[in-house]
Amino acid sequence: MIKTSAGALTAALLLLAAPAMAADVVALEQPGALVEAPGAWQVRLRALGVITEDEGGVDGIPGSDLHYSDTVVPELDITYYFTNNIAAELILGTTKASVFTGGSIDTLGKVGSTWVLPPTLTLQYHFTNFGAFKPYVGAGVNYTVFYNQKDSGPFTDMDIDNTFGAALQVGFDYMVDEHWGFNVDVKKIFLEPDWTANLGDTKLSGKADLNPWLIGAGVTYRF
Repeated sequence: MIKTSAGALTAALLLLAAPAMAADVVALEQPGALVEAPGAWQVRLRALGVITEDEGGVDGIPGSDLHYSDTVVPELDITYYFTNNIAAELILGTTKASVFTGGSIDTLGKVGSTWVLPPTLTLQYHFTNFGAFKPYVGAGVNYTVFYNQKDSGPFTDMDIDNTFGAALQVGFDYMVDEHWGFNVDVKKIFLEPDWTANLGDTKLSGKADLNPWLIGAGVTYRF
């Protein structure tokens, strides 16, 4: 279901951007179609809110639920422009998250905590007809690594699997000059890793439906 939703949203974004992309293909035959000054590289430093879907459960236990802590972290992204309109972006950042039981197993409390490293690569289309206001859309892939995992309460040997997920993106830069600007960016990551943990002599397993929103704002520098 998640893969189908991600594919449908990605297809919709591509259909919306298709007419403008087709125009750019024609423009590539004309002088000036390549990246203009100041340059092909761009970096951003953002404050990033990580807001999870807050769903999941334990296999074989009806009504079980999982909850996760939301965080705000610094995040760096690097963008390379192939043309004025087509670019690729890599985001880098890490955060710590806690996992809690809920629903029919709410009294078991905290399962544990983990550090999360979610590098995400997106291919973007940048609209260039709005002056200093430069909106964009993107779609790509995320690979999330869970490291330094620690158990809590009655749980032992918690392990959340590293996993791939689809990513969708929308945002804008507002440039105050040719180098500097402000950025607002929203990403949706489709992320549902498997997990295991021991409760006494009983081995538990399930799926953590994180599917986080990454909502960021910060400073842009293009060079």
